[in-house]
Amino acid sequence: MKISERALGMTASPIRKLVPYADAAKKNGKKVYHLNIGQPDIATSPKFMEAIRNFDPKVVAYGNSQGDMNLIKAIQKYYDAWGIHYETKNIFITNGGSEALEMAIFSLCDPGDEILVFEPYYANYTSFAKLASAKVTAVPTSAEDGYRLPDQETIEKYINGKTRAILLTNPGNPTGVVYTRQEMDMIAAIVKKYNIALIADEVYREFVYDGTYTSFGTYEELEQNLIMVDSVSKRYSACGARIGCVITKNNDLCAQFMKLCQTRLCVPMVEQVGAAALYETPASYLEEVNKEYKKRRDTIAAGLAKIPGLVSSQPKGAFYVMVKFPVDDAEKFAIWLLQDFDVNGETVMIAPGNGFYATPGKGVDEARLAYVLKSEDLEKALALLAEAVKQYPGRTI
Repeated sequence: MKISERALGMTASPIRKLVPYADAAKKNGKKVYHLNIGQPDIATSPKFMEAIRNFDPKVVAYGNSQGDMNLIKAIQKYYDAWGIHYETKNIFITNGGSEALEMAIFSLCDPGDEILVFEPYYANYTSFAKLASAKVTAVPTSAEDGYRLPDQETIEKYINGKTRAILLTNPGNPTGVVYTRQEMDMIAAIVKKYNIALIADEVYREFVYDGTYTSFGTYEELEQNLIMVDSVSKRYSACGARIGCVITKNNDLCAQFMKLCQTRLCVPMVEQVGAAALYETPASYLEEVNKEYKKRRDTIAAGLAKIPGLVSSQPKGAFYVMVKFPVDDAEKFAIWLLQDFDVNGETVMIAPGNGFYATPGKGVDEARLAYVLKSEDLEKALALLAEAVKQYPGRTI
């Protein structure tokens, strides 16, 4: 039996591919502090399960392909509160933010087309592009510059006749960067100049710790070019619900999204019922969560500052930080942490940085850390990392 070149060309998740090593470490009695994956330990809003417990139809029937209208209206109301109005016809419920991204890329790209990203970037962007027989074109940024965007002239050098969209996360995964108004204005100008799409992945918009947040949805000039990707996963700590949405005011794109929605029939109704209730969560919930993550951000920054030779920037949003370790290879270091290192039976799991880059050889000494643990555990994890750097045979200092 022949396996397709498309499947063979897919890459394993850099965030999840070391799971067998972590499982083996736990089987051997080690406690593993997980800094490798963005799975919050914050309690999901109780409204989710309350709504599901009260959901008692005689038949759990197919839902509308676009999505349950109660959920669509809840999302519409949420965006209205941000000063961004979408008609219900503009909003399509998806199986998490992942399907929203897939639908956006499938609707924009033919085989060989390109999506412009800024590396390091969320690793699955590469996979989503490959599924559409497209590819990512990566514009480099650096830890030393705080992962800020390069100037417009530099970015435009990466745009060609195959470029169909710019795709970025704001606030950023894996960098924690929050783009300035000047940077956003520049992106908007490039999108309009070349008449390409902007796929704005804004699933972390509630998690901004310094200053205020501006959504690309507020740019009126981008109305026909913007595709918004959103999700309940991180906002309400409901990653397993797998409910997201893709939004656009471009009617031609809406027609394509509807066809893709019909292809997969519908999103699970039970989860949609729970997700609709999540949007009724009081603002105080998000305010408290934001305070907690800011505390964790400050905790991890303080711990990283104590590790000699390590380079990192101060994340402004989301709950990730990219760091350059003084090691020969961060993936080897990550495996060594799980296989060979522990202090009193405890160790740490990190996400190697090379998977967040498209440029060969980039990110080899970098890793993404997710500060999704309580501060006390983060302090322990950072102390373990500091000791691990001292002991690691491939350290470079």
